[in-house]
Amino acid sequence: MAAASVSLVVAAGAAACGPKDSGAKGSGGDSTPHKGGTLTVLNSEPQTDFDPARLYTSGGGNVPSLVFRTLTTRNRANGAAGAKVVPDLATDTGRPNKDATVWTYTLKKGLKYEDGTPITSADIKYGIERSFAPELSGGAPYLRDWLTGAADYQGPYKDKKGLSAIETPDERTIVFHLNKPEGEFPFLATQTQFAPVPKAKDTGTKYEEHPVSSGPYEVVKNENDGEHVLLKRNPNWSAATDDQRKAYPDTIDVRSGLDSSVIDQRLSASQGADAAAVTTDTNLGPAELAKVTGDKELAARVGTGHFGYTNYIAFNPTVKPFDNPKVREAIAYAVDRSSVVNAAGGSALAEPATTFLPNQKSFGYTPYDPFPAGASGNPAKAKELLAQAGYKNGLTVTLTHSNAKDFATSPEIATALQDALKKAGITVKLQGLEDNDYRDTVHSVKTEPGFFLAGWGADWPSGGPFLAPIFDGRQIVKDGANFNASQLNDKSVNDEIDSINKLTDLDAAAKRWGALDQKIGGKALVVPLFHPVYKRLVGKDIRNVVISDWTGVLDISQVAVK
Repeated sequence: MAAASVSLVVAAGAAACGPKDSGAKGSGGDSTPHKGGTLTVLNSEPQTDFDPARLYTSGGGNVPSLVFRTLTTRNRANGAAGAKVVPDLATDTGRPNKDATVWTYTLKKGLKYEDGTPITSADIKYGIERSFAPELSGGAPYLRDWLTGAADYQGPYKDKKGLSAIETPDERTIVFHLNKPEGEFPFLATQTQFAPVPKAKDTGTKYEEHPVSSGPYEVVKNENDGEHVLLKRNPNWSAATDDQRKAYPDTIDVRSGLDSSVIDQRLSASQGADAAAVTTDTNLGPAELAKVTGDKELAARVGTGHFGYTNYIAFNPTVKPFDNPKVREAIAYAVDRSSVVNAAGGSALAEPATTFLPNQKSFGYTPYDPFPAGASGNPAKAKELLAQAGYKNGLTVTLTHSNAKDFATSPEIATALQDALKKAGITVKLQGLEDNDYRDTVHSVKTEPGFFLAGWGADWPSGGPFLAPIFDGRQIVKDGANFNASQLNDKSVNDEIDSINKLTDLDAAAKRWGALDQKIGGKALVVPLFHPVYKRLVGKDIRNVVISDWTGVLDISQVAVK
Protein backbone atom coordinates (compact mmCIF):
# COMPACT_ATOMS: atom_id res chain seq x y z
CA MET A 1 0.00 0.00 0.00
CA ALA A 2 0.96 3.30 -0.55
CA ALA A 3 3.18 4.27 1.91
CA ALA A 4 0.86 4.57 4.12
CA SER A 5 -0.54 3.09 4.90
CA VAL A 6 -0.79 1.33 4.57
CA SER A 7 -2.81 -2.26 4.05
CA LEU A 8 -6.40 -9.28 4.34
CA VAL A 9 -7.58 -12.74 3.43
CA VAL A 10 -9.93 -13.81 6.12
CA ALA A 11 -11.92 -16.76 4.86
CA ALA A 12 -9.55 -19.22 6.50
CA GLY A 13 -9.24 -17.17 9.67
CA ALA A 14 -5.90 -15.69 8.64
CA ALA A 15 -5.15 -12.15 9.68
CA ALA A 16 -2.37 -9.68 10.23
CA CYS A 17 -1.03 -10.20 13.73
CA GLY A 18 -2.55 -7.79 16.20
CA PRO A 19 -2.74 -7.46 19.95
CA LYS A 20 -5.05 -9.69 21.94
CA ASP A 21 -5.21 -6.93 24.56
CA SER A 22 -4.87 -3.61 22.83
CA GLY A 23 -4.59 -1.56 26.00
CA ALA A 24 -5.65 2.09 25.80
CA LYS A 25 -8.94 1.57 27.58
CA GLY A 26 -9.34 5.23 28.51
CA SER A 27 -9.56 6.55 32.03
CA GLY A 28 -12.14 8.34 34.13
CA GLY A 29 -15.23 7.45 36.09
CA ASP A 30 -17.56 6.49 33.22
CA SER A 31 -16.01 4.31 30.53
CA THR A 32 -19.26 3.92 28.59
CA PRO A 33 -19.00 5.66 25.20
CA HIS A 34 -21.52 8.44 24.56
CA LYS A 35 -22.35 10.60 21.56
CA GLY A 36 -21.21 14.20 21.35
CA GLY A 37 -18.11 16.34 21.69
CA THR A 38 -15.12 17.00 19.46
CA LEU A 39 -12.44 14.44 18.69
CA THR A 40 -9.06 15.98 17.90
CA VAL A 41 -6.61 14.08 15.70
CA LEU A 42 -2.96 15.09 16.05
CA ASN A 43 -0.90 13.82 13.12
CA SER A 44 2.53 14.18 11.65
CA GLU A 45 1.63 13.65 8.00
CA PRO A 46 -1.16 15.67 6.37
CA GLN A 47 -4.16 13.84 4.92
CA THR A 48 -3.15 14.65 1.34
CA ASP A 49 -5.07 13.74 -1.82
CA PHE A 50 -8.40 13.51 0.02
CA ASP A 51 -10.12 12.13 -3.06
CA PRO A 52 -11.37 8.52 -3.11
CA ALA A 53 -9.75 8.00 -6.52
CA ARG A 54 -6.29 9.00 -5.30
CA LEU A 55 -6.13 7.41 -1.86
CA TYR A 56 -4.34 4.11 -1.32
CA THR A 57 -5.65 2.63 1.90
CA SER A 58 -5.94 -0.58 3.87
CA GLY A 59 -9.58 -1.53 4.36
CA GLY A 60 -10.72 1.97 3.41
CA GLY A 61 -8.30 3.85 5.60
CA ASN A 62 -8.83 5.56 8.94
CA VAL A 63 -9.87 9.20 8.50
CA PRO A 64 -11.02 8.55 4.89
CA SER A 65 -13.44 5.84 6.02
CA LEU A 66 -15.36 8.47 8.00
CA VAL A 67 -16.31 10.19 4.73
CA PHE A 68 -16.11 7.46 2.10
CA ARG A 69 -18.21 4.31 2.37
CA THR A 70 -17.43 1.46 -0.01
CA LEU A 71 -19.08 -1.73 -1.22
CA THR A 72 -17.40 -3.71 1.56
CA THR A 73 -15.29 -2.74 4.55
CA ARG A 74 -13.22 -4.24 7.35
CA ASN A 75 -15.06 -5.46 10.43
CA ARG A 76 -14.61 -2.83 13.14
CA ALA A 77 -13.70 -5.10 16.05
CA ASN A 78 -10.73 -5.92 18.26
CA GLY A 79 -8.18 -8.56 17.33
CA ALA A 80 -8.89 -11.39 14.91
CA ALA A 81 -12.59 -10.51 14.66
CA GLY A 82 -11.51 -7.28 13.00
CA ALA A 83 -9.79 -9.19 10.21
CA LYS A 84 -13.03 -10.05 8.45
CA VAL A 85 -14.41 -8.32 5.40
CA VAL A 86 -18.06 -7.32 5.83
CA PRO A 87 -20.73 -5.52 3.77
CA ASP A 88 -20.79 -1.72 3.77
CA LEU A 89 -22.87 -0.09 1.04
CA ALA A 90 -23.70 -3.55 -0.30
CA THR A 91 -26.05 -6.11 1.22
CA ASP A 92 -23.32 -8.77 1.26
CA THR A 93 -19.64 -9.21 0.41
CA GLY A 94 -20.42 -10.08 -3.20
CA ARG A 95 -21.83 -12.97 -5.20
CA PRO A 96 -19.34 -14.61 -7.59
CA ASN A 97 -20.08 -16.80 -10.57
CA LYS A 98 -18.64 -20.31 -10.65
CA ASP A 99 -15.06 -19.33 -11.50
CA ALA A 100 -15.03 -15.95 -9.66
CA THR A 101 -14.67 -13.91 -12.85
CA VAL A 102 -18.01 -12.13 -12.36
CA TRP A 103 -18.99 -10.46 -9.08
CA THR A 104 -22.43 -9.02 -8.40
CA TYR A 105 -23.41 -6.60 -5.63
CA THR A 106 -26.74 -5.17 -4.51
CA LEU A 107 -26.82 -1.85 -2.67
CA LYS A 108 -28.71 -1.46 0.58
CA LYS A 109 -31.93 0.53 0.49
CA GLY A 110 -32.02 4.09 1.79
CA LEU A 111 -28.41 5.11 1.09
CA LYS A 112 -27.92 8.87 0.81
CA TYR A 113 -25.21 11.46 0.26
CA GLU A 114 -24.68 14.41 2.57
CA ASP A 115 -27.15 16.49 0.52
CA GLY A 116 -29.89 13.86 0.83
CA THR A 117 -29.74 12.62 -2.76
CA PRO A 118 -29.73 8.82 -3.21
CA ILE A 119 -26.57 6.83 -3.78
CA THR A 120 -26.83 4.66 -6.88
CA SER A 121 -24.85 1.89 -8.51
CA ALA A 122 -24.02 4.31 -11.36
CA ASP A 123 -22.24 6.55 -8.81
CA ILE A 124 -20.01 3.67 -7.73
CA LYS A 125 -19.25 2.82 -11.36
CA TYR A 126 -18.35 6.46 -12.03
CA GLY A 127 -16.21 6.67 -8.89
CA ILE A 128 -14.20 3.68 -10.07
CA GLU A 129 -13.89 5.03 -13.62
CA ARG A 130 -12.52 8.40 -12.53
CA SER A 131 -9.78 6.58 -10.56
CA PHE A 132 -8.36 5.59 -13.97
CA ALA A 133 -7.79 9.23 -14.95
CA PRO A 134 -4.01 9.97 -14.97
CA GLU A 135 -4.55 13.24 -13.10
CA LEU A 136 -6.24 11.30 -10.28
CA SER A 137 -3.77 8.43 -10.02
CA GLY A 138 -2.38 7.10 -6.77
CA GLY A 139 -4.97 4.56 -5.70
CA ALA A 140 -4.68 0.78 -5.62
CA PRO A 141 -3.61 -0.45 -9.08
CA TYR A 142 -5.53 -3.75 -9.10
CA LEU A 143 -8.58 -2.65 -11.08
CA ARG A 144 -6.59 -1.82 -14.20
CA ASP A 145 -5.24 -5.35 -14.17
CA TRP A 146 -8.37 -7.19 -13.01
CA LEU A 147 -11.24 -5.59 -14.96
CA THR A 148 -11.86 -6.83 -18.48
CA GLY A 149 -10.65 -4.34 -21.08
CA ALA A 150 -9.45 -1.81 -18.53
CA ALA A 151 -5.70 -1.88 -19.18
CA ASP A 152 -5.64 1.18 -21.44
CA TYR A 153 -8.66 3.03 -20.09
CA GLN A 154 -7.89 6.71 -19.36
CA GLY A 155 -10.90 7.64 -17.24
CA PRO A 156 -14.21 9.39 -17.95
CA TYR A 157 -12.72 12.80 -18.73
CA LYS A 158 -11.08 11.41 -21.88
CA ASP A 159 -13.30 8.41 -22.58
CA LYS A 160 -17.00 9.16 -22.10
CA LYS A 161 -18.01 5.56 -22.89
CA GLY A 162 -16.80 4.30 -19.53
CA LEU A 163 -15.81 0.79 -18.58
CA SER A 164 -17.89 -1.94 -20.19
CA ALA A 165 -16.54 -4.34 -17.55
CA ILE A 166 -18.83 -2.66 -14.98
CA GLU A 167 -22.56 -2.98 -15.54
CA THR A 168 -25.35 -1.24 -13.63
CA PRO A 169 -28.60 -2.94 -14.73
CA ASP A 170 -30.55 -0.92 -12.16
CA GLU A 171 -29.93 1.68 -9.47
CA ARG A 172 -29.07 -0.88 -6.80
CA THR A 173 -27.15 -3.50 -8.80
CA ILE A 174 -23.55 -3.40 -9.97
CA VAL A 175 -21.75 -6.21 -11.80
CA PHE A 176 -17.99 -6.54 -12.31
CA HIS A 177 -16.51 -8.63 -15.14
CA LEU A 178 -12.93 -9.74 -14.49
CA ASN A 179 -10.44 -11.07 -17.01
CA LYS A 180 -9.26 -13.75 -14.58
CA PRO A 181 -10.49 -15.47 -11.42
CA GLU A 182 -10.09 -13.31 -8.33
CA GLY A 183 -11.43 -14.94 -5.20
CA GLU A 184 -10.29 -11.98 -3.10
CA PHE A 185 -12.39 -9.36 -4.91
CA PRO A 186 -14.46 -8.60 -1.76
CA PHE A 187 -11.26 -7.41 -0.09
CA LEU A 188 -10.41 -5.12 -2.97
CA ALA A 189 -13.92 -3.65 -2.71
CA THR A 190 -12.90 -2.10 0.64
CA GLN A 191 -10.62 0.37 -1.19
CA THR A 192 -11.82 3.97 -1.49
CA GLN A 193 -11.98 3.67 -5.29
CA PHE A 194 -15.27 1.82 -4.64
CA ALA A 195 -16.77 4.89 -2.95
CA PRO A 196 -19.63 6.50 -4.85
CA VAL A 197 -19.03 9.85 -6.58
CA PRO A 198 -21.98 11.79 -8.08
CA LYS A 199 -20.94 12.74 -11.60
CA ALA A 200 -22.74 16.08 -11.46
CA LYS A 201 -20.60 17.17 -8.51
CA ASP A 202 -17.23 15.90 -9.73
CA THR A 203 -14.79 18.82 -9.84
CA GLY A 204 -11.80 16.80 -11.01
CA THR A 205 -8.56 17.56 -9.21
CA LYS A 206 -10.42 20.01 -6.93
CA TYR A 207 -12.82 17.34 -5.70
CA GLU A 208 -10.53 16.63 -2.74
CA GLU A 209 -11.35 20.07 -1.30
CA HIS A 210 -14.94 19.01 -0.67
CA PRO A 211 -15.70 15.41 -1.66
CA VAL A 212 -19.36 14.48 -1.35
CA SER A 213 -19.77 12.33 1.75
CA SER A 214 -21.40 8.91 1.84
CA GLY A 215 -20.18 8.28 5.40
CA PRO A 216 -21.09 9.60 8.86
CA TYR A 217 -19.05 12.80 8.46
CA GLU A 218 -18.75 15.48 5.80
CA VAL A 219 -15.83 17.80 5.05
CA VAL A 220 -16.20 21.35 6.39
CA LYS A 221 -12.61 22.43 5.75
CA ASN A 222 -9.61 21.01 3.91
CA GLU A 223 -6.75 23.47 4.22
CA ASN A 224 -3.22 23.25 2.81
CA ASP A 225 -3.79 19.89 1.11
CA GLY A 226 -4.93 18.03 4.19
CA GLU A 227 -2.92 19.83 6.86
CA HIS A 228 -6.16 20.83 8.57
CA VAL A 229 -9.28 18.79 7.88
CA LEU A 230 -12.46 19.55 9.81
CA LEU A 231 -15.33 17.06 9.71
CA LYS A 232 -18.86 17.41 11.04
CA ARG A 233 -21.78 15.01 11.20
CA ASN A 234 -23.44 14.10 7.92
CA PRO A 235 -27.15 14.52 8.78
CA ASN A 236 -28.18 12.14 6.00
CA TRP A 237 -26.02 9.25 7.16
CA SER A 238 -28.05 6.55 8.86
CA ALA A 239 -26.80 3.97 11.34
CA ALA A 240 -29.61 1.76 10.03
CA THR A 241 -27.55 1.23 6.85
CA ASP A 242 -24.13 1.23 8.58
CA ASP A 243 -23.48 -1.11 11.50
CA GLN A 244 -19.71 -0.57 11.35
CA ARG A 245 -19.07 3.11 12.11
CA LYS A 246 -20.18 4.30 15.55
CA ALA A 247 -19.93 8.04 14.79
CA TYR A 248 -19.85 9.09 18.44
CA PRO A 249 -18.23 12.57 18.20
CA ASP A 250 -20.14 15.50 16.71
CA THR A 251 -16.99 16.97 15.18
CA ILE A 252 -13.59 15.58 14.18
CA ASP A 253 -10.73 18.06 13.91
CA VAL A 254 -7.65 16.66 12.12
CA ARG A 255 -4.50 18.76 12.54
CA SER A 256 -1.30 17.66 10.85
CA GLY A 257 2.24 18.77 10.17
CA LEU A 258 3.17 18.35 13.84
CA ASP A 259 6.47 16.99 15.11
CA SER A 260 6.05 13.45 16.44
CA SER A 261 7.58 14.33 19.81
CA VAL A 262 5.13 17.22 20.18
CA ILE A 263 2.21 14.90 19.43
CA ASP A 264 3.32 12.43 22.09
CA GLN A 265 3.88 15.21 24.62
CA ARG A 266 0.43 16.67 24.02
CA LEU A 267 -1.30 13.29 24.27
CA SER A 268 0.63 12.50 27.44
CA ALA A 269 -0.27 15.79 29.11
CA SER A 270 -3.91 15.63 27.87
CA GLN A 271 -4.59 19.29 28.60
CA GLY A 272 -7.68 21.03 27.22
CA ALA A 273 -8.79 19.70 23.83
CA ASP A 274 -5.86 17.26 23.86
CA ALA A 275 -7.63 15.19 26.53
CA ALA A 276 -10.01 14.14 23.74
CA ALA A 277 -7.27 13.55 21.16
CA VAL A 278 -5.75 10.61 19.31
CA THR A 279 -3.16 10.14 16.58
CA THR A 280 -3.55 7.94 13.52
CA ASP A 281 0.08 8.05 12.38
CA THR A 282 2.49 8.70 15.26
CA ASN A 283 4.17 6.07 17.42
CA LEU A 284 5.64 6.56 20.83
CA GLY A 285 9.38 7.05 20.62
CA PRO A 286 12.00 5.47 22.90
CA ALA A 287 11.99 8.38 25.37
CA GLU A 288 8.20 8.35 25.63
CA LEU A 289 8.17 4.57 26.08
CA ALA A 290 10.59 4.86 28.98
CA LYS A 291 8.29 7.43 30.60
CA VAL A 292 5.22 5.25 30.04
CA THR A 293 6.86 2.22 31.66
CA GLY A 294 6.94 3.93 35.03
CA ASP A 295 3.49 5.50 34.88
CA LYS A 296 0.43 3.26 35.30
CA GLU A 297 -1.98 5.95 34.15
CA LEU A 298 -0.05 6.53 30.93
CA ALA A 299 0.45 2.79 30.37
CA ALA A 300 -3.33 2.35 30.48
CA ARG A 301 -3.58 4.79 27.58
CA VAL A 302 -1.19 2.97 25.23
CA GLY A 303 -2.47 0.75 22.44
CA THR A 304 -0.13 -1.84 20.88
CA GLY A 305 -0.59 -3.38 17.47
CA HIS A 306 1.15 -5.23 14.66
CA PHE A 307 0.25 -4.54 11.05
CA GLY A 308 1.56 -6.32 7.97
CA TYR A 309 4.14 -3.73 6.92
CA THR A 310 7.73 -3.81 5.74
CA ASN A 311 10.23 -0.95 5.62
CA TYR A 312 12.91 -1.55 3.03
CA ILE A 313 15.55 -0.22 0.68
CA ALA A 314 14.26 0.08 -2.88
CA PHE A 315 16.48 -0.07 -5.96
CA ASN A 316 15.77 1.22 -9.45
CA PRO A 317 17.93 -1.01 -11.68
CA THR A 318 17.56 1.39 -14.63
CA VAL A 319 19.87 3.77 -12.75
CA LYS A 320 23.60 2.99 -12.57
CA PRO A 321 25.28 1.41 -10.65
CA PHE A 322 22.13 -0.36 -9.40
CA ASP A 323 21.73 -2.10 -12.75
CA ASN A 324 24.51 -4.39 -11.51
CA PRO A 325 23.10 -7.14 -9.23
CA LYS A 326 26.44 -7.43 -7.45
CA VAL A 327 26.18 -3.83 -6.28
CA ARG A 328 22.72 -4.44 -4.92
CA GLU A 329 23.88 -7.64 -3.21
CA ALA A 330 26.84 -5.81 -1.69
CA ILE A 331 24.52 -3.25 -0.15
CA ALA A 332 22.31 -6.05 1.18
CA TYR A 333 25.32 -7.60 2.93
CA ALA A 334 26.55 -4.25 4.24
CA VAL A 335 23.28 -3.35 5.99
CA ASP A 336 23.44 -3.40 9.78
CA ARG A 337 19.88 -4.23 10.84
CA SER A 338 20.63 -3.84 14.52
CA SER A 339 21.55 -0.18 13.98
CA VAL A 340 18.52 0.30 11.74
CA VAL A 341 16.22 -1.16 14.43
CA ASN A 342 17.79 1.17 16.99
CA ALA A 343 17.26 4.11 14.64
CA ALA A 344 13.61 3.07 14.27
CA GLY A 345 13.14 3.32 18.03
CA GLY A 346 14.50 0.04 19.36
CA SER A 347 13.24 -3.52 19.54
CA ALA A 348 9.96 -2.44 21.20
CA LEU A 349 9.07 -0.53 18.04
CA ALA A 350 10.72 -2.50 15.25
CA GLU A 351 11.46 -6.12 14.39
CA PRO A 352 14.35 -6.87 11.96
CA ALA A 353 13.30 -8.24 8.57
CA THR A 354 15.06 -10.37 5.98
CA THR A 355 11.90 -11.28 4.02
CA PHE A 356 9.72 -8.87 2.11
CA LEU A 357 6.55 -10.55 3.37
CA PRO A 358 5.70 -9.73 7.00
CA ASN A 359 6.41 -12.45 9.55
CA GLN A 360 2.78 -13.54 9.87
CA LYS A 361 1.28 -16.79 8.67
CA SER A 362 -1.55 -15.19 6.73
CA PHE A 363 0.88 -13.56 4.31
CA GLY A 364 2.65 -16.85 3.61
CA TYR A 365 5.71 -15.89 5.63
CA THR A 366 8.56 -18.31 4.89
CA PRO A 367 11.79 -17.63 6.82
CA TYR A 368 14.76 -17.03 4.54
CA ASP A 369 17.72 -14.69 4.21
CA PRO A 370 19.13 -14.51 0.66
CA PHE A 371 22.16 -12.52 1.79
CA PRO A 372 22.91 -13.72 5.33
CA ALA A 373 25.02 -11.08 7.01
CA GLY A 374 23.95 -11.48 10.63
CA ALA A 375 22.41 -8.78 12.74
CA SER A 376 25.26 -6.32 12.19
CA GLY A 377 26.05 -6.85 8.51
CA ASN A 378 29.07 -8.30 6.73
CA PRO A 379 31.28 -5.52 5.33
CA ALA A 380 33.95 -7.97 4.15
CA LYS A 381 31.47 -9.88 1.97
CA ALA A 382 30.12 -6.58 0.67
CA LYS A 383 33.63 -5.45 -0.37
CA GLU A 384 34.18 -8.78 -2.12
CA LEU A 385 31.01 -8.33 -4.17
CA LEU A 386 31.89 -4.71 -4.98
CA ALA A 387 35.23 -5.87 -6.35
CA GLN A 388 33.45 -8.44 -8.52
CA ALA A 389 31.23 -5.62 -9.77
CA GLY A 390 34.28 -3.57 -10.75
CA TYR A 391 34.40 -1.29 -7.72
CA LYS A 392 37.38 -2.63 -5.79
CA ASN A 393 38.11 0.87 -4.49
CA GLY A 394 34.51 1.38 -3.37
CA LEU A 395 31.86 3.66 -4.82
CA THR A 396 29.72 6.66 -4.01
CA VAL A 397 25.92 6.55 -4.18
CA THR A 398 23.00 8.79 -3.21
CA LEU A 399 20.26 7.57 -0.86
CA THR A 400 16.95 9.43 -1.11
CA HIS A 401 14.79 9.62 1.98
CA SER A 402 11.99 11.64 3.52
CA ASN A 403 12.64 14.43 5.99
CA ALA A 404 9.51 13.46 7.91
CA LYS A 405 10.28 12.37 11.46
CA ASP A 406 8.56 9.00 11.08
CA PHE A 407 11.44 6.68 12.11
CA ALA A 408 10.78 4.74 8.90
CA THR A 409 11.93 6.46 5.71
CA SER A 410 13.41 9.36 7.63
CA PRO A 411 16.91 10.77 8.36
CA GLU A 412 17.50 8.47 11.35
CA ILE A 413 17.25 5.34 9.19
CA ALA A 414 19.20 6.91 6.35
CA THR A 415 22.05 7.88 8.66
CA ALA A 416 22.22 4.38 10.15
CA LEU A 417 22.56 2.95 6.65
CA GLN A 418 25.13 5.58 5.72
CA ASP A 419 27.30 4.55 8.67
CA ALA A 420 26.96 0.82 7.95
CA LEU A 421 27.73 1.08 4.24
CA LYS A 422 30.78 3.21 4.93
CA LYS A 423 32.40 0.16 6.57
CA ALA A 424 32.05 -1.66 3.24
CA GLY A 425 33.67 1.13 1.25
CA ILE A 426 30.38 2.61 0.05
CA THR A 427 30.12 6.36 0.53
CA VAL A 428 26.46 7.34 0.86
CA LYS A 429 25.33 10.88 0.15
CA LEU A 430 21.94 11.61 1.68
CA GLN A 431 19.21 13.37 -0.26
CA GLY A 432 16.41 14.36 2.11
CA LEU A 433 13.14 15.57 0.59
CA GLU A 434 10.09 17.09 2.22
CA ASP A 435 7.46 14.41 2.54
CA ASN A 436 5.21 15.39 -0.38
CA ASP A 437 8.19 15.89 -2.68
CA TYR A 438 9.64 12.58 -1.54
CA ARG A 439 6.48 10.65 -2.39
CA ASP A 440 6.03 12.41 -5.73
CA THR A 441 9.66 11.73 -6.63
CA VAL A 442 9.96 8.06 -5.68
CA HIS A 443 6.54 7.09 -7.09
CA SER A 444 7.17 8.45 -10.58
CA VAL A 445 8.95 6.40 -13.22
CA LYS A 446 10.29 9.65 -14.67
CA THR A 447 11.94 10.89 -11.47
CA GLU A 448 12.49 7.74 -9.41
CA PRO A 449 15.99 7.63 -7.91
CA GLY A 450 18.17 4.55 -8.00
CA PHE A 451 18.44 4.07 -4.25
CA PHE A 452 15.80 5.14 -1.72
CA LEU A 453 13.92 4.24 1.43
CA ALA A 454 10.41 2.85 1.08
CA GLY A 455 7.68 1.02 2.94
CA TRP A 456 4.74 -1.17 2.01
CA GLY A 457 1.67 -2.19 3.97
CA ALA A 458 -0.92 -4.88 3.50
CA ASP A 459 -4.11 -4.12 1.62
CA TRP A 460 -5.53 -7.32 3.14
CA PRO A 461 -3.86 -10.30 4.84
CA SER A 462 -2.48 -12.20 1.89
CA GLY A 463 0.79 -12.31 0.02
CA GLY A 464 -0.98 -11.16 -3.14
CA PRO A 465 -1.59 -7.50 -2.32
CA PHE A 466 1.87 -7.41 -0.80
CA LEU A 467 3.85 -8.81 -3.72
CA ALA A 468 1.79 -7.92 -6.79
CA PRO A 469 1.87 -4.08 -6.60
CA ILE A 470 5.62 -4.12 -5.99
CA PHE A 471 6.76 -6.86 -8.39
CA ASP A 472 4.05 -7.52 -11.00
CA GLY A 473 5.28 -5.96 -14.24
CA ARG A 474 1.74 -5.35 -15.48
CA GLN A 475 1.23 -2.92 -12.60
CA ILE A 476 3.99 -0.55 -13.66
CA VAL A 477 2.39 2.87 -14.12
CA LYS A 478 4.42 5.07 -16.46
CA ASP A 479 2.29 8.21 -16.34
CA GLY A 480 1.12 8.21 -12.73
CA ALA A 481 1.93 6.89 -9.27
CA ASN A 482 4.07 3.77 -9.65
CA PHE A 483 4.96 1.37 -6.81
CA ASN A 484 6.94 -1.24 -8.78
CA ALA A 485 10.15 0.67 -8.10
CA SER A 486 12.41 -2.03 -9.54
CA GLN A 487 10.24 -1.98 -12.69
CA LEU A 488 10.41 -5.76 -12.64
CA ASN A 489 8.46 -7.34 -15.49
CA ASP A 490 9.34 -11.03 -15.23
CA LYS A 491 6.88 -13.34 -17.01
CA SER A 492 7.52 -16.18 -14.57
CA VAL A 493 6.71 -13.90 -11.63
CA ASN A 494 3.61 -12.51 -13.32
CA ASP A 495 2.40 -16.03 -14.21
CA GLU A 496 2.92 -17.32 -10.68
CA ILE A 497 0.91 -14.41 -9.27
CA ASP A 498 -1.94 -15.36 -11.61
CA SER A 499 -1.71 -19.03 -10.66
CA ILE A 500 -1.84 -18.35 -6.94
CA ASN A 501 -4.77 -15.95 -7.32
CA LYS A 502 -6.85 -18.82 -8.74
CA LEU A 503 -6.45 -20.88 -5.58
CA THR A 504 -9.37 -21.17 -3.19
CA ASP A 505 -7.28 -23.11 -0.67
CA LEU A 506 -5.80 -20.17 1.19
CA ASP A 507 -3.29 -22.26 3.14
CA ALA A 508 -1.90 -23.64 -0.12
CA ALA A 509 -1.87 -20.14 -1.57
CA ALA A 510 0.01 -18.78 1.43
CA LYS A 511 2.80 -21.35 0.97
CA ARG A 512 3.19 -20.35 -2.66
CA TRP A 513 3.27 -16.64 -1.78
CA GLY A 514 6.11 -17.45 0.61
CA ALA A 515 7.99 -19.35 -2.09
CA LEU A 516 7.51 -16.50 -4.56
CA ASP A 517 8.80 -14.03 -1.97
CA GLN A 518 11.94 -16.14 -1.66
CA LYS A 519 12.39 -16.31 -5.43
CA ILE A 520 12.09 -12.56 -5.84
CA GLY A 521 14.25 -11.94 -2.77
CA GLY A 522 17.20 -13.58 -4.49
CA LYS A 523 17.17 -10.87 -7.15
CA ALA A 524 18.18 -8.19 -4.60
CA LEU A 525 15.60 -5.73 -5.91
CA VAL A 526 14.82 -4.65 -2.35
CA VAL A 527 16.54 -5.00 1.00
CA PRO A 528 13.99 -5.62 3.80
CA LEU A 529 14.94 -3.69 6.94
CA PHE A 530 12.26 -4.04 9.62
CA HIS A 531 8.60 -4.53 10.46
CA PRO A 532 7.16 -1.79 12.70
CA VAL A 533 5.38 -2.32 16.02
CA TYR A 534 2.76 0.31 16.79
CA LYS A 535 2.55 1.82 20.28
CA ARG A 536 0.35 4.88 20.44
CA LEU A 537 -1.04 7.06 23.21
CA VAL A 538 -4.58 8.38 23.40
CA GLY A 539 -5.90 11.31 25.42
CA LYS A 540 -7.28 10.64 28.89
CA ASP A 541 -10.90 11.25 27.86
CA ILE A 542 -10.87 8.83 24.92
CA ARG A 543 -13.28 5.91 25.11
CA ASN A 544 -13.91 2.75 23.10
CA VAL A 545 -10.46 2.06 21.70
CA VAL A 546 -10.60 -0.71 19.07
CA ILE A 547 -7.43 -2.13 17.49
CA SER A 548 -8.01 -4.81 14.88
CA ASP A 549 -5.72 -7.35 13.27
CA TRP A 550 -6.49 -5.66 9.94
CA THR A 551 -4.87 -2.29 10.68
CA GLY A 552 -2.96 -2.77 13.92
CA VAL A 553 -3.93 0.74 15.06
CA LEU A 554 -6.81 2.52 16.75
CA ASP A 555 -9.94 2.58 14.58
CA ILE A 556 -11.09 6.19 14.57
CA SER A 557 -14.63 5.21 13.56
CA GLN A 558 -15.17 3.59 16.97
CA VAL A 559 -13.79 6.33 19.24
CA ALA A 560 -15.90 8.29 21.70
CA VAL A 561 -14.82 11.35 23.70
CA LYS A 562 -17.51 11.17 26.39
